[in-house]
Amino acid sequence: MEFKGMEEEAAVPVSPIGYYFNSSVMSISILCVLEIEVAIDDSPAFSLLHDVFLPITPRFSSIIVADKKGVKKWKKVEVNLKDHVNVPIFPSGKSPQFYEKCLQDYVSKISMEELPQSQPLWQLHIIKYPTNNAAGTLIFKLHHALGDGFSLMGALLSCLQRADDPSKPLTFPSVKTRPILNNNNNMHSMFRNVPRFFSSMFNTASDFYCSIVKSSLIEDDQTPIRYGNDVVRWGPRSIATMAFPLHQIKQIKANLGAVSTFNFLLIFISLF
Repeated sequence: MEFKGMEEEAAVPVSPIGYYFNSSVMSISILCVLEIEVAIDDSPAFSLLHDVFLPITPRFSSIIVADKKGVKKWKKVEVNLKDHVNVPIFPSGKSPQFYEKCLQDYVSKISMEELPQSQPLWQLHIIKYPTNNAAGTLIFKLHHALGDGFSLMGALLSCLQRADDPSKPLTFPSVKTRPILNNNNNMHSMFRNVPRFFSSMFNTASDFYCSIVKSSLIEDDQTPIRYGNDVVRWGPRSIATMAFPLHQIKQIKANLGAVSTFNFLLIFISLF
């Protein structure tokens, strides 16, 4: 019975997104950088990965294989955690500014490297040097074939614990909900949203038409994303960062009347 279960897991097909992001012409990974306020003790890393990280999804313990017909599927394999954990060594006794530069160069380096297809498509990099913003840094490199940004960020955040009570999962403070409007205000709001509705329909139709035209008749302009130059495309990558205070994200969520702060944060992160 156990062998049958393994066969069923091995038969799980790769999603269309997995095909798209893991092909001979494209291999895209996600880098998740976690800055830690205290010095990192990497001694429990393997046990945490084995007991907390790997059970999140079978894909963290699977590789992509193709059958005789070329159909790609996820195959469960034995995970050697030593192949997935990297602890780089930088010169000792340097300043945080020096290690900040080392970190940026290291992130640029690993972003250019493809994940080995012979093992599960993820890596953990542990940086045990202080930078301008943290006492240590954890870098998860996850192949996009494992999932979209929302699901992968949710998986990583589910591994975290609250500092005040480690027995509880990570949560974010709630915000005040919008007050319930009376019927008159609801009617006024409905009529006010009619122009927005037609404007949205027009924009949707316009964007759809433009996408059809550009995909079949007109070539896209060259941009920082679409270079048209292989030398630039495969050159070293520069890492840029931008900070979004949590209270601002919560304010946006409140103004939009969106879902919980936790889910909205996942959506916000996955978009960037």
